[in-house]
Amino acid sequence: MRAKDALGRYGEDVAAAHLARQGIVVLERNWRCAAGEIDILGRDGDVLVVCEVKTRRGDGYGTPLEAVTARKAARLRRLAARWLAERGVHPSEVRFDVVGVRQPGRGAAVVEHVRGVL
Repeated sequence: MRAKDALGRYGEDVAAAHLARQGIVVLERNWRCAAGEIDILGRDGDVLVVCEVKTRRGDGYGTPLEAVTARKAARLRRLAARWLAERGVHPSEVRFDVVGVRQPGRGAAVVEHVRGVL
């Protein structure tokens, strides 16, 4: 596994654990279709949570949260609509969250969870 892929997998594991501690039930991870991928789908009460995870070792390329561009947000909205259509699910609300994970050279990962950003 490439180092970048391993870092991404690590970040998604950290994010999923963080979301679970926040009371969000993780429904699915790494859902894919021809148009792209949703990192984590979860349920927070009656709300469907579509979560993008960005992991970085440092801020040389910007913070993890800065990596979610308007283009990426638009693609996530399209992917969420496709997931809902395929599953036949009609939640009362859909929320888009971003979890940024920073893995410093030493110590525990630093998690930043922003709700309802997209």
